[in-house]
Amino acid sequence: MQRLRIRGGRRLTGVVPISGAKNAALPSIAAALLSDKPLTLSNTPRLLDVDSMRDVVAHHGVKINDSGPRTIELNAESASLAETGHSMVRRMRATALVLGPLLARFGRARVSLPGGCSIGARPVDLHLKALTTMGASVSIEGGTIVADAPTGLVGARILFPTSSVGATETAMMAATLALGETEIINAAREPEIVDLARCLTEMGAKIEGAGTHRIVVVGRQAWKPARHEILADRIEAGSYAIAAAITAGELELTGARLEHLSAICQALEAAGAVIQPTDRGLLIERHGPLRAVDITTEPYPGFPTDLQAQWMALMSIADGVSIIRETVFEGRFMHVPELARLGADITLHGTTAAVRGHGGTNGRGLHGAPVLATDLRASVCLLLAGLAAVGETFVEHVYHLDRGYETLDRKLARCGADVERLDD
Repeated sequence: MQRLRIRGGRRLTGVVPISGAKNAALPSIAAALLSDKPLTLSNTPRLLDVDSMRDVVAHHGVKINDSGPRTIELNAESASLAETGHSMVRRMRATALVLGPLLARFGRARVSLPGGCSIGARPVDLHLKALTTMGASVSIEGGTIVADAPTGLVGARILFPTSSVGATETAMMAATLALGETEIINAAREPEIVDLARCLTEMGAKIEGAGTHRIVVVGRQAWKPARHEILADRIEAGSYAIAAAITAGELELTGARLEHLSAICQALEAAGAVIQPTDRGLLIERHGPLRAVDITTEPYPGFPTDLQAQWMALMSIADGVSIIRETVFEGRFMHVPELARLGADITLHGTTAAVRGHGGTNGRGLHGAPVLATDLRASVCLLLAGLAAVGETFVEHVYHLDRGYETLDRKLARCGADVERLDD
């Protein structure tokens, strides 16, 4: 088990390369199961969650070759049907993404109900709704999803009652091998959806409307060898943007795309940061005091739930009271007691948090303490708070951080942070 030691009070300056998006890499790796032709993915981040998805598809016979530092070649020509057991999926929820490709290609799939961060129920009901609408019979037996479509899936009109990234990805992938046309209504609009559609199109699929509420997939097109570059991680970029603001620093985020970060950039500018596009990405800096800014998490293009915890850390040193409303995951305030250990003044009312800041001065009111990361985004939230706190902060359960952030501690250290990884 490892932990991080952070000595706060350092102003961050420098250049941070933004890695490939975890939430784009995972479905693209799962998509390799659909085709008997090779798929090469570049800009793939080195993360524990990516390793977990690699293990899952390898379990089904996908041959994986690392042809570069962040380039992997996947060949599912000899893939076969096997049960995806609990030991393989308990580490993250995204392993459920193999369900659609397995069912679509082999007519049957057995996948254990997935695990991941403890931030709410996050049921797979909408994934199953999409598959049953396309003609599959689905049941849950002893904690395992059992799906059958012995004569193949059939194109259909899928209407999601709420927008879901994972369910949209499942529907898109399964629809590529369904007979006829599939229309997905109330589809998620996240950039990762567009990236998956681009990957599937490069593999030979026919998809229109990705990035809108209506996606149309024409199934059973001929597969072909494909290469796809994973897009930059907007959540990682947003986290570093907050790091610049919380330390009154100046960071250039290479690879970051403003069009994917509009909600967080608007909030940061309202709070007192200055954001400028550069030839390589975005420059974020703050020199004046921080102002309290209210946010409400929403599906894209709204404020991302995956940046809510980091925003709360920033607001803990802002001037005034900020109201943070979480509308996506009901259990995503587990970091609040840990932030309170660092001196943050936060009051919870159901899915709303009131954060009383400490005047916009770095470290004022925040002090180092040992804290426990309860999930992926909570871990970086506590690290960010530690950067602004007086004294030493120790973040336990740092493995959460390694699931979604590539060498975060080393990237921060290169920009002036005093961060050290320790072995217990």
